[in-house]
Amino acid sequence: MNLPRLPEPLALLPYVGKWCLIAGLVAVLSGSASAFFLFALDRATGYREAHAWLIWLLPLAGFAVGWVYLKLGRSVEAGNNLLIDEIHDPKRVVPLRLAPLVLAGTVVSHLFGASVGREGTAVQMGGALADQLTHVFRLRHEDRRILLMAGISAGFASVFGTPLAGAIFGLEVLAIGRLRYDAIFPCMVAAIAADQVGMAWGVRHTHYALQAVPPLTLLNVAAVLAAGALFGLAGMAFARSTHAASAFMKRRIAYAPLRPLLGGCVIALAVWLLGTRYIGLGIPVIVEAFARPLAPWDWAGKFVFTVASLGSGFKGGEVTPLFYLGATLGNALAPLLHLPFALLAGLGFVAVFAGAANTPLASTIMAIELFGPQIGPFAALACVVAYLFSGHSGIYHAQRVGQGKHHYRSPPAD
Repeated sequence: MNLPRLPEPLALLPYVGKWCLIAGLVAVLSGSASAFFLFALDRATGYREAHAWLIWLLPLAGFAVGWVYLKLGRSVEAGNNLLIDEIHDPKRVVPLRLAPLVLAGTVVSHLFGASVGREGTAVQMGGALADQLTHVFRLRHEDRRILLMAGISAGFASVFGTPLAGAIFGLEVLAIGRLRYDAIFPCMVAAIAADQVGMAWGVRHTHYALQAVPPLTLLNVAAVLAAGALFGLAGMAFARSTHAASAFMKRRIAYAPLRPLLGGCVIALAVWLLGTRYIGLGIPVIVEAFARPLAPWDWAGKFVFTVASLGSGFKGGEVTPLFYLGATLGNALAPLLHLPFALLAGLGFVAVFAGAANTPLASTIMAIELFGPQIGPFAALACVVAYLFSGHSGIYHAQRVGQGKHHYRSPPAD
């Protein structure tokens, strides 16, 4: 005899309970790991700033990190791309050693003066720690995909203090032009809870002061559209340059630890000539970009230092350098477009990232979370235009094309 089916709302209760439990565990693991990482990063940055001579040890530090990855981390060297590949084509659980390796590698990179970010580290730790629950709960491939996406969302949210943007990032980053709505509930729970876990550990995120936003006039909209196109081109140039630099180093230098050693020598000499403005996270310079006019070449300096650091094999993320690049580029464009410095810095902050990562929705929501709802219309325009103008590649080469950005010469979907 067939039993009557439960109404759909009641049938959903086990699903909701299951993912509340799993996403909650992901949040605790990822939020705690991100908190430890941010505290370690602050200590490393403070120590480097107090001991400028450490930059001369950057080549040796790069060699050491490269050697450790060569011996212990070959299977996890792909980092973010490994997580994205596993979501697309689940094969095996991400090795747990990814988390301590990328944590240590990134802290060492910052301690000795490489120009790298922090998003990649938090996302990789979140994904690796989350994936360890696959065996605990005996998850199927489809549930494992969702678990990894929740880990990515939790890592992103907890490292930047942007829970809604983190949730959407985990859904949006996998494929250009396509969102995975089946994972929206776990990603939201994991991202919001991971941010709360980080704050419970005492994490405090940088505040960016945005003054009054100008009215949404035709001239202002036209200026923002022009800026968005430039931000998208900058994001595309960054992604392509980073990939090209990495490929060049791999072709020319077969022994992996020698790549960051050579890159470290070049960066140390450049710091000796130009100063320390373009190394590390660069948060003070980003804050400056919201307050006063900066040198119009600051964005180019950060561009070159970051491409050299990531291209030669130093560990860390791309996103905070993209924030720096975008904020300082926006600052430089403000007088030309007759818009406030703070507004263009904020738009560049999110739009260059939107173009380079192909994540316009997450970037728009990030702008609202960081700068307030009044920037929303301008941020949406800037991020979408940057996304369109950045091409069909980005900083994550494992990202697939779900749907072309436009009908003009759009590539076929994978």
